[in-house]
Amino acid sequence: MSDFPQALKTWRSARRYSQLTLALEAGISSRHLSFLETGRARPSREMVDRLAESLRLPLDAHNRMLVAAGFAAKFSDRDWSDDQMAPIRQAVDHMLVGHMPFPGIALDRLWTIRAMNRAAAAIFGGLGLGDGDSMLEFLASDLLPGMIENWPEVAHHTSLRLRAESMAQGGIPEFDSIIDHLDKAGLSARRGAMPVVPTILRFGDQSLAMFSTIAQFGTPEDITLDDLRIELFFPMDATTAAAFEAISLG
Repeated sequence: MSDFPQALKTWRSARRYSQLTLALEAGISSRHLSFLETGRARPSREMVDRLAESLRLPLDAHNRMLVAAGFAAKFSDRDWSDDQMAPIRQAVDHMLVGHMPFPGIALDRLWTIRAMNRAAAAIFGGLGLGDGDSMLEFLASDLLPGMIENWPEVAHHTSLRLRAESMAQGGIPEFDSIIDHLDKAGLSARRGAMPVVPTILRFGDQSLAMFSTIAQFGTPEDITLDDLRIELFFPMDATTAAAFEAISLG
């Protein structure tokens, strides 16, 4: 029996769409959508694609919906070292190197570090993090309250980010325990007066105050690329900017 009806209902509910709303988005009748959700009608491959795009599914979920309907997966999941990923690796390197002397990293869906620039390697390497390491495991450690001066605020906002990313992906089980851990740490978070909450990291005898922006590729046709996030850190003050300069030259 096809798992497509349940997958469709689950994603429609996750996106908080009514049957009518999704039907309008997909350009079909609500009656036909109802038949698809009850299994009274079988979707064509084109219909699965249309519904997945209307639901704005991640490529991995799009593939799973196709398979649930009895069709072959559509999107590849190339290894980061694949030859066809060379232009992507070059683009990521260009962004990370161009961001020097400020830190920059590239993360996959599960927050595994795929690449980092020299400044990030100097800072995060001192915390025991490098290429291939998991930021999730780091977030779950008991070390961060002693490393981040405003840990409750950072924990609170990191939890919100993880929840948003998990919701967009239809649920990421690996995030659940980390979110619970961060929620407990963030109970004493205070609402700040600044436009962004910085991460204030103790680095030796210095306090580095930084915030970040997150970028991703706009037209992915590969799951690895669809999941990739590039996080660029910026100094919150002149002292941190000068420290980044010194660290990157060290």
